[in-house]
Amino acid sequence: MYTLTTGVELELWVVDEMGRLCDGGPIVDAHPQIEPEFIDPLVEVKTEPHTSERDLRRDLRSTLRAGIRAAESVGKHLVPLGTPLTASDTAANCKRGRVFETVYGSGVESAKNCAGTHIHFQQDAVVDQLNLLTALDPALALVSSAPYYTGRRRASSARALAYRTGCGDAFRCYTDLWEYADSLAEWRGRVDQKYDRFKRLAAERGVSRERIEALFAPEDTVLNPVRLRECQPTVEWRAPDATLPSQVVQLATDVENLIAQTGTAAIEYGDGPPTVGADPIQLPEFEELRTLSWRAIESGLASSAVRAYLRDLGFDLSTYDPLSRQLDGPREIDESDARTRRLRQAGRLHADIRRLTDERTEPSTFPA
Repeated sequence: MYTLTTGVELELWVVDEMGRLCDGGPIVDAHPQIEPEFIDPLVEVKTEPHTSERDLRRDLRSTLRAGIRAAESVGKHLVPLGTPLTASDTAANCKRGRVFETVYGSGVESAKNCAGTHIHFQQDAVVDQLNLLTALDPALALVSSAPYYTGRRRASSARALAYRTGCGDAFRCYTDLWEYADSLAEWRGRVDQKYDRFKRLAAERGVSRERIEALFAPEDTVLNPVRLRECQPTVEWRAPDATLPSQVVQLATDVENLIAQTGTAAIEYGDGPPTVGADPIQLPEFEELRTLSWRAIESGLASSAVRAYLRDLGFDLSTYDPLSRQLDGPREIDESDARTRRLRQAGRLHADIRRLTDERTEPSTFPA
C-alpha cells in the first residue's frame, strides 16, 4: 500500500458590499497561502499537500477563514463562481499577465473571466496519472458553478466553454483537452513543441524570445485541463470550476481514490463503459471521451450519458450539487442581477466553510 499527497488551489472573485468586482490586494496579505492572480479581482487560495482528507479540509478551512476575515474588515467578500457572470475587463497586474495580454490579444478575455479549481497529485505512475485525469474530464460536471459568461447563459460550465474555445484557434492547443499520452517523453515533447510555438507567436506580436524565456518555463505556457508540473513535482488537474470548498474537497478525495489505483493497475483503452477498481482499468477511446466532455460542459449532470459515465467511474452523484443548476435563469442577465448573485454566492461560501470540518469527524487517509 502507498499514499499519495494531494493539494488544491481555489480561485475566488473579490467583490465589494455592492457585489462589484474589486481589488483583492488586502486579502492576499491575510495568509501566506492566499496569492494574487493576474487580475486584481481574483485571488487564489492554496493548501499544502496532504495525505489525510481531514487535514486537507482543515487546511482549506483555516486559510479561507483568514481570507474572509480580511475581506470583511475592508467591506469585501469572496465569491466561488466559475465566471463573474458578467464581463470583467480588468487589466493584467503583473509582467507575465501583460505578456499574455500582448500575445493572446482579445483572446485573453476568456482567462480574465474564468476562475477554476486546480488539484495537485504527487507524481507516481505519471503517464497513467495524466491519462486517467484526461479521462476524468467529464467529472467537471459535478462542480459546474456558472452558466453565464459575459452576461449570457452559455453552458452548464460557461467557464470551461469560454476558457477552451474563447482564446481563438491559434491558441486552443494551449487550453483544450489533450489526447492520451503514449509515454512521458512524448508528453514532454508536446510541451516543448507548444513552448516553441508560443515563442513564435509572441515574436509575431512584438515580444522577444528572450523575454518569453525570462518569464515562462515551458510548462507555464500550456494551460490545459491536465498539466505536468515539473517544478513541484505534481500532476495538476485544472478541469473543474471554482466552487464551494466542501465540494472541492469531496472532488479531490474522490479523484484521489481513482488516481491511487494507477500505482497497482494497468490502463487499457477501448469501447464500452469505463471500469475502475480492477486490473486493468478500462478507459474510453479519446474521441468518445471528447464527446462526453463536451456534453459535460454544455449540459452538466442533465446529460444521461455523462451521469452514466461518472457512475461507472465510481462517483456518487448524490454527494454533489453543482451551483450552476441553482444559478440558471434568463438567457441574459445585467450587471445588477450579477451583483446580487455574486453576493448570494459569497454568503454560501461563508456558510459552507463550516461543513469542511463538521461533515466528517473520523480520521481519513487517502486510500492506497
